Amino acid sequence: MAQVELKTYAVVTAGGVGKRMGSAVAKQFLSIGSRSILSRSIENLSRWPALSGIVVTAPADSLEETRKLIEKDGLTKVLRVVAGGVERQSSVMNGLMALFEAGDADMVLIHDGVRPFPPIEKLDELIAAAVPQGAIIALPSTDTVKICRDGKIEKTFERQKVWLAQTPQAFPYGLILKAHKLAEERGFLGTDDSSLAEAMGLCPRVVEGTRSNIKITTPEDLKLARSALDAPALSIGHGYDAHRLVEGRDLILGGVKIDHAKGLLGHSDADVLAHAVADACLGGAGLGDIGRHFPDTDGKYKNADSIELLRKVGALVRASGMRVMRVDATLIAQKPKVAPFIARMEQNLSAALGLGERGVTVKATTTEKMGFEGREEGISAHAVALLESI
Repeated sequence: MAQVELKTYAVVTAGGVGKRMGSAVAKQFLSIGSRSILSRSIENLSRWPALSGIVVTAPADSLEETRKLIEKDGLTKVLRVVAGGVERQSSVMNGLMALFEAGDADMVLIHDGVRPFPPIEKLDELIAAAVPQGAIIALPSTDTVKICRDGKIEKTFERQKVWLAQTPQAFPYGLILKAHKLAEERGFLGTDDSSLAEAMGLCPRVVEGTRSNIKITTPEDLKLARSALDAPALSIGHGYDAHRLVEGRDLILGGVKIDHAKGLLGHSDADVLAHAVADACLGGAGLGDIGRHFPDTDGKYKNADSIELLRKVGALVRASGMRVMRVDATLIAQKPKVAPFIARMEQNLSAALGLGERGVTVKATTTEKMGFEGREEGISAHAVALLESI
């Protein structure tokens, strides 16, 4: 008798904010190599040929961002993006209800959006094991497990019986939908989806998984995942800016007001040095340039303090999952002589980026009266920034 092929869909949960990561953005949007954690998770899960489609749950305030990310990365197996809930369990329920509208799911895989390396080679075995009561991917514990209270051991488990649950977890669609509805009615909050099946008196099976199927929860997990992918931990950005010297403007360089007959012309305070440093940091994080984030068409940046803008740039870089380590900048001007002010410039720029003393170094040179700088028509600056993934 021919084996009946079960139509299988997946719910990928990405509705959380990841407080333990300590990032300004939800952890699923942090990068691993050229893609976000979420994109990497979806991309790798999509490689299983028997998968019919995917529903993704995302934070309610990030639905459009998630949809754009999925479209940009060409993740064509994603059918819908729906809002997650306060708890992971309610996010899964929202995803299951979205599949209910599709009407033809026999089986469902439930997978964490922050597990970017699902064991594709195990999924055929997982689906077969999931009939009729569900099955999970899990690892046998290699450590002794203790139950503790107030810093004291209460009990030691038999290690041979301890397994560490992972995802994907697989269930007949009708069964897991019923389990979630019953849990909701009873006010039961499980730690994973198999615990909801257990609460119904069922005994899901276990398929041994792989240690590479890590869940990214902390900064250490993120570094491990990037290392596994051989993603570069360091990034370099270059910034350049130039402004014309005119009468009737203050000359501000590196956040220091310098007494001079002319100042720099610009929409903001035209701090050419701070702008070059900002562009180097943004470029190293792949975030474009300062004009993209603080356009000169926006009136609120008229005469803006460029050191304050640099502080905002530092926040943008950190939100992208990068950290500025060092910046080296060169100021090019025939006049005035800026050597007496360099220490204060370095202090201002370093503080704006949250770096220690001399986190930003500044050098100054003339052009021996060549070019627009040499003719005292303007001042320019170059900067190079070294960033690392966090």
